Amino acid sequence: MASQKGMPSSALRVLEEALGVGSTAAGDTAEAVAAEGAYYLEQVTITEASEDDYEYEEIPDDNYSIPEGEEDLAKAIQMVQEQATDTQILEQKTVLSSKHAVPETIEDFLCNFLIKMGMTRTLDCFQSEWYELIQKGVTELRGGGHVPDVYTQNMLLENENKILKKELKHYKQAADKAREDLLKTQKERDFHRMYHKRTVQEKDKLINDLKGLKLHYASYEPTIRVLYEKHHALLKQKMLTSLERDRAVGQISGLQETLKRMEIGHSFHAPEIRVVPNCEKENAPEGPTQKGLREAGEQSKCKTKMKVNTKDSVFPSDVQPNPNLCLCKENICPAKFDYKLNNIFRLHELPVSCIITHPRKDILISCGEDRVWKVVGLPKGNVLLTGLGHTDWLSDCCFHPSGNKLATSSGDTTVKLWDLSKGNCILTFEGHTHAVWSCTWHSCGDFVASSSLDTTSKIWDVNSERCRCTLYGHTDSVNSIEFFPGSNILLTGSADKSLSAWDARTGKCEQSLYGHMHSINDATFSPGGHMIASCDACGVTKLWDFRKLLPIVSIDVGPSPGNEVNFDSSGQVLAQASGNGVIHLLDLKSGQIHKLMGHESEAHTVVFSHDGETLFSGDSDGTIRTWS
Repeated sequence: MASQKGMPSSALRVLEEALGVGSTAAGDTAEAVAAEGAYYLEQVTITEASEDDYEYEEIPDDNYSIPEGEEDLAKAIQMVQEQATDTQILEQKTVLSSKHAVPETIEDFLCNFLIKMGMTRTLDCFQSEWYELIQKGVTELRGGGHVPDVYTQNMLLENENKILKKELKHYKQAADKAREDLLKTQKERDFHRMYHKRTVQEKDKLINDLKGLKLHYASYEPTIRVLYEKHHALLKQKMLTSLERDRAVGQISGLQETLKRMEIGHSFHAPEIRVVPNCEKENAPEGPTQKGLREAGEQSKCKTKMKVNTKDSVFPSDVQPNPNLCLCKENICPAKFDYKLNNIFRLHELPVSCIITHPRKDILISCGEDRVWKVVGLPKGNVLLTGLGHTDWLSDCCFHPSGNKLATSSGDTTVKLWDLSKGNCILTFEGHTHAVWSCTWHSCGDFVASSSLDTTSKIWDVNSERCRCTLYGHTDSVNSIEFFPGSNILLTGSADKSLSAWDARTGKCEQSLYGHMHSINDATFSPGGHMIASCDACGVTKLWDFRKLLPIVSIDVGPSPGNEVNFDSSGQVLAQASGNGVIHLLDLKSGQIHKLMGHESEAHTVVFSHDGETLFSGDSDGTIRTWS
């Protein structure tokens, strides 16, 4: 912007008074601008050049290298030192002397101020009027056309002051928040310190109590050892006494039978003398009244004879040979685990509750919750015989040792005996107050034992057709019962989580085994009789040493319940039917578990064939699966 000489000083004086500066410095600027001519402010849009058309210059390589043939150690060291010195100089922050700042002119200051405040219309009026005066030569700047540095510095300081106030407010908030966090952390520290002290005190107390208990337990160990030895000695004496008692009872029963025979022999001739007149009366004609009286008398005589002749069966005094030992000796071949699903027989409309195989024939019997038991021929699965008679679901069945009779237990609280040659019911035992879960034959064939939901077990005499003994002791449902092969010992498994061994002759509990944490669903003896297997409602299977009455091992294949366990004829493999439809096979030698997958729903029962080549399992959908 230029100004000419002879410009009136009134406008300049007003501007100087408004800004508070003299016009001495403005004269130099006016003269410099007058030499260049008049200029106007215009809005210009600057576009960025495209980088694709830009040509880059090659920068020469400044790395100095020593030419070949002129290598010198001193020169090389000097060059390295010079490069290190140059690097240090570049790394240092050198402060360059600032150039002389050109002060801002008054009109530029006013224009910048109006632009900053957004007063565009005022800016247009000011520029048009100001430049118009300059061109007319009316305005004259007298050396005072620059804005003092004090104003610009004041503006900068005010802006910086505002920024500092904002930062101060932010730091105060941060400090308050940090103070609150510190107080909270201190409280948490005090709480954790107090909790740690309390924990240490409790730990010390527990350590002292544990030491006292160890000393107390150590003082009881000798007494327990002595009592244990006395207990074993008493058990041996009890066994010897029971053997002597059985021998004496056998001798007494033999003497009683001999006396009865002798009495019958002495009184045998008396009725023969009275036969002749009876024959003569029979040949004589008789009326209908006399005939009815005679038939009633004969029926009453037959009933009295039956009552006299139905004597209680006698438990065998001597231990009988175990029939399963022969099978164990025959099946010395290695155990089989690679079973595959072979066939599916649909036999029942409701779930299958029990499967048993005939001791000598290739048939099996299945019981279902549809109140029916069926005799099935193998291997085709054709139904040979169907048994009807129970009024509620069937729970278990068992073959007579001869294989000609069958015992079944049901939810109708009864136990029925069946003749397999005819398929009809020959005897019904009633006495339980709730559903009967299981039944088993004695090896002599004269007794049947049953277990019930009413927490009791009963021993039934087949010959006298009555209950010989009721076993009390369990506090919950008795879910399984089985006779020890060839003996008078009964094994029961209950929902009270215990196993019990009973003497069938006295009805007393000889020993109880504890270890299960849930209801026991099934328990069985191994073919050799020296081991017991049991499974509970949480899928845990336990093996027990029956001779020592101690647990051997526990296998958890849960959480699905274990419904039934059975050994193969060799006693090397244990099968478990699980609630999730899986058949678990346990190798008793190696401890490995094999799984058979093929059931679509819950597996209720599982049993091996006598040769161990086939496995049968019952499903809740009413089918039986064969694995071979």
